[in-house]
Amino acid sequence: MNRISLYSLKLSVIAFAVTLFFSCESNFKQIQQINFSEFMPTGIADTVNLKYTDSGKVKAILISSKMLDYGTVKYPFTEFPEGIDLTLYEANGKKSYVVSDYAITFKGTEIIDLRGNVKMTTQDGQFMETEQLFYDQKNEWFFTEKKFKFTDPIKGFTTGEGIDFSKDFKRINFQKVYSEINEAE
Repeated sequence: MNRISLYSLKLSVIAFAVTLFFSCESNFKQIQQINFSEFMPTGIADTVNLKYTDSGKVKAILISSKMLDYGTVKYPFTEFPEGIDLTLYEANGKKSYVVSDYAITFKGTEIIDLRGNVKMTTQDGQFMETEQLFYDQKNEWFFTEKKFKFTDPIKGFTTGEGIDFSKDFKRINFQKVYSEINEAE
């Protein structure tokens, strides 16, 4: 009788363990789903028109058809997947215009990363185009390591790789350049 009761006890323990295993598997899958976090924006905006002011003066206007805000991730950022149209205002009232196919800004850095068909035009007719351009909002400074073409209606055009400049194009630093300069008549 001891053998039969010992066998019954073993069988009961095995049945209990199998039941426990299958019930835990179901709970484990639920726990995995709870801990799985999708990379989703915390905010989505369509047809955005942002105005940046400082001391009551408009410094910039950013227009975009879509904005995605990822403010709760480890390194928060704002993305403009359908591009931007940016107008920058100088102290003297002149404007510069920047367009790109895509833009992203990381919170805390004050740098905008513009990508894809980036074009910048000043009110004076100066024009710059590249595939990627960074804008440091705090220092009002642009820079890229990519190929670029810079056109001045009076001085001609310059092409090269790598350029950084002030938003009014008054200070420009070229890296590798190839130029064509119009001679004064």
